[in-house]
Amino acid sequence: MKNIQILAILVTLTILTESVDVTKFKKCEDSSFCNRQRNTNVRDYVQYQLLPNSLNFDHGRFEATIVDVLSDTSYQLLLVRYADQVVRLTINEVEPLHPRYQVENVVLVDDSDVENFDKYEDQVLYYGDFKIEINIENLALNFYNKEELVISTNNRNMFYFEYLREKPINPEPETNENDDENEESEGNSTEDIIIKEDEKSENEPIVENVDQEFDFSDAWSSKFKKFTDDAKYGPQSIGLDFSFIGSGNVYGIPEHATDFSLKSTKGENAEYSDPYRLYNLDVFEFDLDVPMSLYGSIPFMVSHTVNTTSAILWLNAAETWIDIEKQHKEKGFIDSLFGSSETENVHTHWMSETGIIDVFFFMGPSPKDIMRQYTYITGKPYLPPVWSIAYHQCRWNYLSDREVFEVNENFELHDIPYDVLWLDIEHTDGKKYFTWDDRHFPKPTEMINNISSFGRKMVTIVDPHIKRESNYYIHTEAEKNSLYVKDKDGKDFEGWCWPGSSSWMDYFDPTIQEWWAQQFAYDKYIGSTEDLYTWNDMNEPSVFNGPETTMEKSNIHYGGWEHRDVHNIYGMLMQKATLEGLVNRNQNKDKRGFVLSRAFYSGTQRYGAVWTGDNAAEWSHLDSAQPMLLSLSISGLAFSGADVGGFFGNPEPELLARWYQVGAYQPFFRGHAHLDAKRREPWVHGEPWTTIIGDAIRSRYKVLPYLYTCFYEASIEGYPVMRPLWFEFPQDKATFAIQDQFLVGNALLVKPIVQQNIFSTVVYFPGDTDDIWYDYTTFSKHNPGESTVSAPLEKIPVFQRGGSIIPLKTRVRRSSTQMINDPYTLQIALDKNNQAKGDIYIDDESSFDYKNDIYSTSHLEFNDLTLIAQKSGGSGKFDRLIERIVIAGLSSSPVSVNLVQSGDVKSLEFKYENGVLTIKKPMVNPVDNWEISLK
Repeated sequence: MKNIQILAILVTLTILTESVDVTKFKKCEDSSFCNRQRNTNVRDYVQYQLLPNSLNFDHGRFEATIVDVLSDTSYQLLLVRYADQVVRLTINEVEPLHPRYQVENVVLVDDSDVENFDKYEDQVLYYGDFKIEINIENLALNFYNKEELVISTNNRNMFYFEYLREKPINPEPETNENDDENEESEGNSTEDIIIKEDEKSENEPIVENVDQEFDFSDAWSSKFKKFTDDAKYGPQSIGLDFSFIGSGNVYGIPEHATDFSLKSTKGENAEYSDPYRLYNLDVFEFDLDVPMSLYGSIPFMVSHTVNTTSAILWLNAAETWIDIEKQHKEKGFIDSLFGSSETENVHTHWMSETGIIDVFFFMGPSPKDIMRQYTYITGKPYLPPVWSIAYHQCRWNYLSDREVFEVNENFELHDIPYDVLWLDIEHTDGKKYFTWDDRHFPKPTEMINNISSFGRKMVTIVDPHIKRESNYYIHTEAEKNSLYVKDKDGKDFEGWCWPGSSSWMDYFDPTIQEWWAQQFAYDKYIGSTEDLYTWNDMNEPSVFNGPETTMEKSNIHYGGWEHRDVHNIYGMLMQKATLEGLVNRNQNKDKRGFVLSRAFYSGTQRYGAVWTGDNAAEWSHLDSAQPMLLSLSISGLAFSGADVGGFFGNPEPELLARWYQVGAYQPFFRGHAHLDAKRREPWVHGEPWTTIIGDAIRSRYKVLPYLYTCFYEASIEGYPVMRPLWFEFPQDKATFAIQDQFLVGNALLVKPIVQQNIFSTVVYFPGDTDDIWYDYTTFSKHNPGESTVSAPLEKIPVFQRGGSIIPLKTRVRRSSTQMINDPYTLQIALDKNNQAKGDIYIDDESSFDYKNDIYSTSHLEFNDLTLIAQKSGGSGKFDRLIERIVIAGLSSSPVSVNLVQSGDVKSLEFKYENGVLTIKKPMVNPVDNWEISLK
């Protein structure tokens, strides 16, 4: 045992003292299937073709048979339509040698949700304003918005589907049975197939002069570094190309530390030599501006143009590579007279190791339509409790309950609010999760209760690797009940992680998910309380001694599936089971849980928050946080953030302050630091930094009512909380590549300061001549276009959109839970027509009662010098009041201000100064019906 512990320490120290070693991770050339597919250029022949006589239309389903003329393999193509104009394409082998994996636990639709197409005529499917043109000869599907071609599938002839086959006795590069015996090409086969016109029947493919190379020598067994991967079923990769027509920008497919508008990986203007990779990995102190995989994978890509927004979801959980080629083609002189001087297309090529082709097409046509459609398929974001969208204080590690109390006391001493204090792995007994180090945390229940007496919560880490120790109850139960992932020989998989020798739960088994959830019960997780929540880290899964620091692909999960089939959804299923445990531990299951996960996939938004992982205390990482979070946001993950200050290293005071200032406006707001980093709590650097950072945190608490309303909107409509500018200004082309500014909801514009010694900056204000923007605190006005604005150390530029109304709370207390009954301020920024509108959402901020209609929403509108509040939803009754209304943009002072409610008229006190009207103490409920008129 002692030797095992020493080895574990050595492994840990090796990891802690290295930054990312990119040679530990695969490039496309190291991935046999990527190498096979990527090196096949755009084909000038047809290998796969629809059989004309196989086309079958049955209202909600279009079916056809595809034949691979080189192998005589048949595939079924199926197109179905769902609500909200969503279309799904699946292609699978008709009679596979073994079942092929189709992703489970992600999409919320099934056969019962299929709706009818409007009609099928002349090889065109019609639905709503959209249509799909089916090209039989080239196996291409063209998606139109009215008459505008938006997405073309397989227009570059990259469709590829490796059929399942028997393993040869001595695997060598395969040859096709029709090869000419006398023809050789360095072990690769070539084939010429010529079907003469008079020999073809209607159901035969049309193929001429095919010259195709095959090399499957490493498809059954491949090596990377010291690891050998034995693929049980050999080559089974799939691929398909999608072209976004008329588009110059595509977004999404997180997680990568790259630009928000994704860069090209192929073609004349390629900026990366490798494709973007989706394969959840534990990347230590990740590099910037590279397409390598990080901690999560969402195979969702959005294209946006002035005219339309569209998207695809490539539903596959295996290792996936995506090439992007941006095409800018000059038009001729005559064409340029009638339009722009160039055409734009983005060609993408998707390649996955296993599974079937399963693609959802979202045709918008607006950005909001896309997010609504996508989250209809994968689920709306979870509505978090208010305390979880406030400020979190974390470090690896607060090493004792004494340190916990000291940190809490210092927040009190400096009058800085926070809501959650976190404990990393050192709080456990020897890295055994669901336990406590009884020397340093002898009375965990008392400790948690002490923190909760301030209206605060705590979070402990629970990772998926389980220490293999005979006296550890989690391990003994898991081993006894066969709960662990198996290796290829059917034994419990054993690898190395923080505890040393470890095994991993198989969350793909529903009974194991249920068992895992039960471990959070108060009588099992001794020392826990209802104010303790959970952090799932290392759940890619991270295996220190595994290939690419993860699990062997040949491992076996529930249902007999190899890990290679399901890798990217492992972490999501852990987060799902954890959340169920936090909810189910309460007798009435009435309290919302909170789980932060590092790994994620499409659908993760249903279970909680994510963060961008192991960033560094560098200005460049502060800069990169914005495009990374925008990519997450536009991919459905409304609740995401980056570690404030950077996880690795020691941020200088200015960097730390600037990071807090922008973090205050991002969805998930947590300060975090590495074990070896110096202490950096908000007060550590002294003045003026304590005040500057404290004010940044207080600004978060002021805006919580607006943020919570945005999260509610996300849970209903699927809209992101943190938004790219083009989401609200879809026709403003100047916004398409902007990644150094973002919107919070539809009303606030934030411009982070991401360089040292910068005290002014250029801000782009989106919109047209009718738009106007106001400084969030001074109410100075800005017209659309670029403007240079002040950015003193004390604050970053934040602006409110003209025409908006946002709810605030200006009485900042020690925690959000102590602000629940505090009065609201309505901040109104008028547009150039002296109009504005907004909404407010109110519930009890922590329970599931809102699902039973116990909530209230109100729509607020200012027009003709009258502010009208009208209850718009919910049956909840909440005693809340408005104590102040601030209206920016009035050209002159009113003579009087009157409140009208239930027939009663009340004169209100007000003050007008520099175009800003402040109405004092109206003391009306924001979700009742009333009017305030100015005369």
